[in-house]
Amino acid sequence: MSHLSKFIKERLNLLNASSKARSRALLETQSTRYVTKQGRRLLNFCSNDYLGLAWHPHAISALAEGAKLYGVGGTASQLVSGHKPIHHLLEENLAEFTEREAALVFPSGYMANLGVLSALLRRQDTLIADRLNHASLHDAGLLARSKMLRYRHADTQHCATLLSETQNEHAHTIIATDGLFSMDGDLAPLSSLIQINQQRAWLLVDDAHGLGVIGAAGKGSVAGYHFTQTQVPILIGTFGKALGGAGAFVAGSRDLIDYLIQICRPYIYTTALPGAMAYTVHQNLKLLQTQSSHREKLIGLIKLFRTLATEAQLPLLTSHTPIQPLMLYSDANALQAQAQLEKSGFWIKAIRAPSVPANTARLRITLTAAHEPEDITRLLEALANICCQNTSLEPC
Repeated sequence: MSHLSKFIKERLNLLNASSKARSRALLETQSTRYVTKQGRRLLNFCSNDYLGLAWHPHAISALAEGAKLYGVGGTASQLVSGHKPIHHLLEENLAEFTEREAALVFPSGYMANLGVLSALLRRQDTLIADRLNHASLHDAGLLARSKMLRYRHADTQHCATLLSETQNEHAHTIIATDGLFSMDGDLAPLSSLIQINQQRAWLLVDDAHGLGVIGAAGKGSVAGYHFTQTQVPILIGTFGKALGGAGAFVAGSRDLIDYLIQICRPYIYTTALPGAMAYTVHQNLKLLQTQSSHREKLIGLIKLFRTLATEAQLPLLTSHTPIQPLMLYSDANALQAQAQLEKSGFWIKAIRAPSVPANTARLRITLTAAHEPEDITRLLEALANICCQNTSLEPC
């Protein structure tokens, strides 16, 4: 056995022994509401397609029409031959929707976070980040090679303390936070962050999970709660969640967008988001702006879930968003619950470290507008049974 093979085998054995090994499930068919695995149809509570637009007939028709208009590939970097009229139109509409001066489209949210922070931070600068931020924001700080400090989750006083220690006339600071946290389902305390910041740092909000779902008209945790471009100068959003497509964007001042076009390496050196997908996202964005029924249905399902879960005394975190974490704490408990739910006809994945802090393993239940009230009722019955069988959890 080669040295490389031995190293890999040892690491895999450690992951398996600690219940931390990951696996990819082969799903024969998949939609927002259902998946099919080994011939069995399971109710899907894993999807981030919060509004059910990824499988909406309107979106499917838009993708087909977009492919006829623009082909299926991005063809080149947007600075070479990849920038199309639909990219320009989508960016204009995103800027208007998020109440910013301009926007810039990226092929993925991970790339947007890596690109923005590496373009704005220098070695002498500081990134102050919430401990529970998405991995892409943490990786972006490492790539930027600036100083990185992390404050306790949603603890604005801790953030203020770190901010007071970073004042340097020859450097600048960025405070970065998710808008809606993807694993806990809670909202960032943006009002408090803005208050303690007072323009001493640039505030960046990654609103991947909030856009389309929360706030006025589904505008997310920033524009949806009327935080201005001055208060939140850097806004990042994705198309792969509530907007039912793929890709991402950055919104802010015209100068910020012009600067990123010149400096941001992941933007400059990556093939553009395919025009067909940009067309689809543009159509989905229009649907979001003109029809509120999907969001209203989702809000009703969240209320129903929370009501039934409270009655069953399930160990949920406090969340009034589509993300409902059921806390099981140990990796083994989470994996066992996942297996039991699959036998009962549900597809819900266990989330373990390093995706969440150690000893906070959970089932990450996501609700969508594609679900029906009877789906929620069935799920709560199954979850109550699992919790009653597990004496280490809260009593039923």
